[in-house]
Amino acid sequence: MADMKTAVAEAAEVIEIIFKGRRRSHYANPRELPVHVGDYVVVQAERGEDLGRVHHTSEWVKRTHLHGSLRQILRVARAEDLELHERNRAKEERAFGICKDRIIQRDVEMKLVDCEYQLDGNRVTFFFTAEKRVDFRDLVKDLASAFRTRIELRQIGVRDEAGRIGGVGTCGRELCCATWLREFEPITLKMAKDQGLSPSPSKISGACGRLKCCLRYELDFYKEAAREFPKIGSRLTLPDGEWEVRRVDIFYRTLHLTDDGGKETSVELSALPAGTKIVGPSRDRRKGCDKNECASRGHKPGDGENPPRGPRPPRSPSEN
Repeated sequence: MADMKTAVAEAAEVIEIIFKGRRRSHYANPRELPVHVGDYVVVQAERGEDLGRVHHTSEWVKRTHLHGSLRQILRVARAEDLELHERNRAKEERAFGICKDRIIQRDVEMKLVDCEYQLDGNRVTFFFTAEKRVDFRDLVKDLASAFRTRIELRQIGVRDEAGRIGGVGTCGRELCCATWLREFEPITLKMAKDQGLSPSPSKISGACGRLKCCLRYELDFYKEAAREFPKIGSRLTLPDGEWEVRRVDIFYRTLHLTDDGGKETSVELSALPAGTKIVGPSRDRRKGCDKNECASRGHKPGDGENPPRGPRPPRSPSEN
């Protein structure tokens, strides 16, 4: 009988449900309940029932991307379910304050972010951030005795914290992590450099204090566009002399150049004469290597300072 129920659930449409703090999960709808985006539904929880809101229906959710068996949607939320949900929200404020006091009493190095009651009250989850692993076993005992229910403490990252709390970014729009962004990818300063942005962390950091996730959004476009331009630091031989590329503007398709005397000029990419000699940025020059000396060694500037490896000369007695 259990195998038959599992088979029915596996064949049912899949619905994405969103909970408090933008927490999302997928559920099967074997009863084919008529649910629509925005409807509140009661779903199976690990122990008991929970309430969430339909975020995506089977039209947008593909089972092929999911793994393992799914819990089920039990029913469309009734009036009493919604009333219980509101009472739980009021209880969460009190629970948050109690937990915060216990953290201070126990002197636990953690920052409490949010509290979430399961619909039936069988579990209370506290979300927190911490710089390292935290031993909160005694804290859990205190909270279990205070609330007389199952307690779960879940450590999250600072980006997840920003997503749960929400806010508005410097762009004037609601934070991506609080609306649609699901997974956080690594963001580096090099991404800002590739897009010609200021390397100052204060200008390219988000509400979470980390580098903005949107630095990755247009990165591929900038990399593709940059392939048409000489690299920053390259030297161009033009009819009026030799110039170094200081900056490129991919939107106006312009190169900003400077010569050895400090004179500056700009030229459109399309205006560069055909066959212009371009020498890539030299790593040797940055490390104080003389170009003539590099050339005398038989190496091109920029290829590195070390000559080709050959037989190592024997050590002198003083080195032994």
